[in-house]
Amino acid sequence: MSLSRQHNSGTDSKGPEVPEPSHAERAKTLVCLQQTGSLSTLSRRQPGWPFGSVMPYGLDAQGQPVFLISAMAMHTQNLLGDPRASLLVTPPESRIDPLGAARVTLMGSVSKVPKEESAEVRACYLECHPNASYWVDYQDFGFFRMAIAEIYFVGGFGSMGWVTQADYVAAVVDPLANDAASLVRELNTEHTETLVLLARVFGNPDAQQPKVTAVDRLGFHLRFTTSDRMQGGRVAFASPVGNAAEVRAGLAGLAAQAKAGMHVLHSL
Repeated sequence: MSLSRQHNSGTDSKGPEVPEPSHAERAKTLVCLQQTGSLSTLSRRQPGWPFGSVMPYGLDAQGQPVFLISAMAMHTQNLLGDPRASLLVTPPESRIDPLGAARVTLMGSVSKVPKEESAEVRACYLECHPNASYWVDYQDFGFFRMAIAEIYFVGGFGSMGWVTQADYVAAVVDPLANDAASLVRELNTEHTETLVLLARVFGNPDAQQPKVTAVDRLGFHLRFTTSDRMQGGRVAFASPVGNAAEVRAGLAGLAAQAKAGMHVLHSL
């Protein structure tokens, strides 16, 4: 088991390298998990000013966002004047910890979906937003798609970087994606003693109130407090996991390793 150390000013470069999914994988996973983002367009009324809108979206086969929008909407009018836009996607936990939670900004040009591709786009959009079936056939509504040019991913404190369109398209969604939120809750409520053990043996002997903030196939992020600050880091599973049962087994293996390590420390 390894723990890379972080604190509230970033990652401690002296900590060990701990495997984790690439920014492209994490960005693709976050975008696939959510169904609504904040769309920023360039205002036609106030040239050069950004205009923000709440925007439900679906995804095409490449993971590019598709929107069902009305010709009367201000953001649609803005896009018809200048197709450049960005879509900010955040997870639900950002309401509790907005700076510590992951987020991703997709940048690209938004244009109307060609008629010959509308059936496929319609199907993927309605799969995410079935209630849209009530207005999808209104004459003033149409499908638009963002052709992604670049992506900027922030994974929390000290974890950020640009992602190319090619890397994003090629990335695979994490196998724990759909269960990650419930697994984080389970780890934080049912395995607190194990988390304390991991934080103290592999992080800081004075660690208190450890909390898992994210989990994926390769490990999880652990945050804890000490007497003078908040710290954290990444914990790696011994081998990749693919489901909830394997996460629990992996955590048990880490606990056994931590107890063995603590025994060695006590023997010195």
